[in-house]
Amino acid sequence: MLSYPSTISLSSRTPNHLADLIRAHRNQHRSRWRRLGPGRQALLALAHLRNGDTYTRLAAGFEIGVATAWRYVQEAIMLLAAVAEDLATAMRRIRRLAYAILDGTLIPIDRVADQRPYYSGKHKQHGVNVQVIADAAGRLIWASPALPGSAHDLTAARIHGIIDALTSGNVMTFADKTSHAVCCQAAAGSSRWSSGANAMCSW
Repeated sequence: MLSYPSTISLSSRTPNHLADLIRAHRNQHRSRWRRLGPGRQALLALAHLRNGDTYTRLAAGFEIGVATAWRYVQEAIMLLAAVAEDLATAMRRIRRLAYAILDGTLIPIDRVADQRPYYSGKHKQHGVNVQVIADAAGRLIWASPALPGSAHDLTAARIHGIIDALTSGNVMTFADKTSHAVCCQAAAGSSRWSSGANAMCSW
């Protein structure tokens, strides 16, 4: 089998942070020896999450079993999810922004047994709907839990409480035309539509 060097478009801070979480988790549970150290497990998980490398390819590259690669990735996801901020916590930072950017995105997934809820008619593919709030520079502030890809952005924003949070926080928010429906239905008469590609919602 051939191998080749590759890259992940992340700073060293990200794998170091994940490796620290893995190391603390292993120490807390007094985990027995594992084939990969925390740093290598973090690298494997990020290769899957960022680059989309399959479990089969990762297992071959890291010289472990496919089931082990799957377990390592799932453990990393669990640890990252445990330290992720909820919306109420993130709003403490969002309120201090000059303005926020709201956007919904579809993250592609493999087909599952019950495919219909995960098929997005807009994107013509299977995936999960994630709502993202970013700062003026486009840096991620908060990402919502995933919903099936068939969920409309407006529905997702309501389910996650984004509308109420931004309204009560009086946060000026920019959104694309699709997400502008969120503004209009949330702010009743208080949203403003700006000409051009983006909508400006004054909440």
